[in-house]
Amino acid sequence: MTTDQIALDPQIQDILKEQGITELYPPQAEALPYALRGEHLVLSIPTAAGKSLVAYLAIAHRLKNEGGKAFYIVPLRALAREKYEDLKAFERLGLKVGISTGDLDESDLRLSKYDIIVCTSEKADSLLRHGLHWLDKIKVLVIDEVHLIHDPTRGPTLEVIIAQIKALNPTTQLIALSATIKNAVELADWLGGKLIQSDWRPVILKEGVFFHNVIKYNDGSTKKIAGDSKQALELLVEESLKDGGQTLIFVNNRKSTVSLATRISSVVAGHLTEAEKKDLKKLVTAMKHGQDEAVSIEQSLITSVEKGVAFHHAGLESSQRRLVEQGFKGHQIKCIVATPTLAAGVNIPARRVIIRDLWRYDGNFGMTPIPILEYKQQAGRAGRPRYDTVGDAITIAKDANQRDQIFYNYILADTEPIYSKLGSQSALRTHLLAAIATQFVHDVEGMYKFILSTFYAYQADEYTIKKEVDTALEFLLENQLIEEISTGYMSTLFGTRTSSLYIDPLSAIQLKTALERSNSKETTPLSFLHAICSTPDLRSLYLRGTDSWVEEKAESIQHALLLDVPSTTSDDYEWFLSDLKTAFLLEDWIEEKPYDALVLKYNIWPGDVHTVVEIAEWLLHATREYARMYNFSCVTDINNLLTRVQNGCKEELLNLVSLKGIGRVRARALYHEGFKTVNDLRNVPIERIAKIKAIGKAVALNIKQQIGESGKQGNKELRGSKK
Repeated sequence: MTTDQIALDPQIQDILKEQGITELYPPQAEALPYALRGEHLVLSIPTAAGKSLVAYLAIAHRLKNEGGKAFYIVPLRALAREKYEDLKAFERLGLKVGISTGDLDESDLRLSKYDIIVCTSEKADSLLRHGLHWLDKIKVLVIDEVHLIHDPTRGPTLEVIIAQIKALNPTTQLIALSATIKNAVELADWLGGKLIQSDWRPVILKEGVFFHNVIKYNDGSTKKIAGDSKQALELLVEESLKDGGQTLIFVNNRKSTVSLATRISSVVAGHLTEAEKKDLKKLVTAMKHGQDEAVSIEQSLITSVEKGVAFHHAGLESSQRRLVEQGFKGHQIKCIVATPTLAAGVNIPARRVIIRDLWRYDGNFGMTPIPILEYKQQAGRAGRPRYDTVGDAITIAKDANQRDQIFYNYILADTEPIYSKLGSQSALRTHLLAAIATQFVHDVEGMYKFILSTFYAYQADEYTIKKEVDTALEFLLENQLIEEISTGYMSTLFGTRTSSLYIDPLSAIQLKTALERSNSKETTPLSFLHAICSTPDLRSLYLRGTDSWVEEKAESIQHALLLDVPSTTSDDYEWFLSDLKTAFLLEDWIEEKPYDALVLKYNIWPGDVHTVVEIAEWLLHATREYARMYNFSCVTDINNLLTRVQNGCKEELLNLVSLKGIGRVRARALYHEGFKTVNDLRNVPIERIAKIKAIGKAVALNIKQQIGESGKQGNKELRGSKK
């Protein structure tokens, strides 16, 4: 079907034509009539089959004709940016597009001026908790990657958002986008929507197994590849390169991404043209640019990228992951070796996908096979629309028996059904508190009705649900997060603040306990760092066999800790040490230990430091808010600690890091030169500031402008110095 055959506004038709879209894919043609009529819809179709376009057109069509707003919810920040950029094309219709993925403790009033809002599920949930005054204006709710309902961390939030918006605004059209899942019928039935299910792909996907120099495909065909079969990965990458193809290799751990990228780079480098080598040098320069602090461990990434190969995992800084993705999309990088997180992230198709590892380590069960859905997501990245007619996804077998097992267990197998994870006590207490705090529910019957409207209730029996709700309710009452009133229940001030701060009620209880025990004479920054690291909202660092120093150090600082220390014979003692190790990381960070030192000491990556720091900032913000309620004398100390964690600096630099563009490295450089406060920089010649290591003329000008001294004189001084 052509785009001219569907009843769309001429302006929308023009936008599609400008993007080169004149023909609809079969699943799109089947889904669009329902979408444009405002019906609820579930699209369960493969990657790159055009799910997003159906959602975009439904939004544009309804908002252009009726006005109102649309919510586009995604699981990851990187995906939010991708969808935001796509939807910007529809701004010529007079629709304003906004994006929000940040602060969860605010209602984000600026969003009210946008017509289309792209946000993460956590941000959408937070907005609901802060009471959206424009909720009744939401005409379309799009839930991208809705199969993540089965994810223990993200799933419950997705369910609650859908259930609440269905209840609060029944006229909102629901569009759920999903990978191919076994029980998509259940999902559509729960949403009361039309299911469009298809295996159609714009690029044919051939799934195969490599064994003894032969790839056996699921369509019955075979392909022989000459060379040493012991170097299967190298052979498969090189064969794809000869055809001008790009390759994605999925492995089960970060260490393998680095070692394999190094191994493959010698193969890829031999196929690069001089022009491609120049482009890669530019990409490497972009990776180095703007870093306030060099991290030598990333040299392995730079070395690989120069040869046309990159590795990709959550331990890299987000800016570096983004540049790797852009380099691959721009065809400069020929091969990425990645952990499975890339398969569930931004859209990065390749001519060939190699899935090296079908097993991974599980802390509870040892090595376990990966889910079929995960395999299918990885395999689904094969085939680049507009570049390829066929993409292939290949696994590698050690023997004929394993080859047959891979075919039976993965290639020819159906994906697993998805199940709700809202039934956990952690999820229930969090979302029930939010429902009570926002007055969405008022009594036990209201709570039952709310939870019985979720996907969890679709899959569980009513008796079990009510029993779990009762347990969560009892927890909230016992810990004074809610209280009983004549008409049912209402949240306490503590409960309301906990809900708006968007943290687990158990975290709130622990932070409250820490504050109540705090004694300003004995309490140190580590006291509060350990308290936040002990909460369920911050995932502690893994305790390794080489970390005996943590236990040795624990004995000398226990008197300063604000939470109970378990017995050394207790099962919880190892968790305590993990929490303490994470607190020591944050302590080293605010003592200005270099990235390299942190990476080596804690056996982590720079991205891990950023992740811990980001969550610590959030929890310290929450601690400060609770301190205003329970121990006001701690507010100043916690505020200073929060700023130190944000900047990774000692207390003496707090004044200097208040300047925009001045991180801990530049602040320390200024401090060493005798400029210990912002006031010390006043009336200092700009040339003097510019000469300081890590500052330079642009930063010096910026400093002068921030302290209210015109940059014009500074420009003259700098020009004079050049003469």
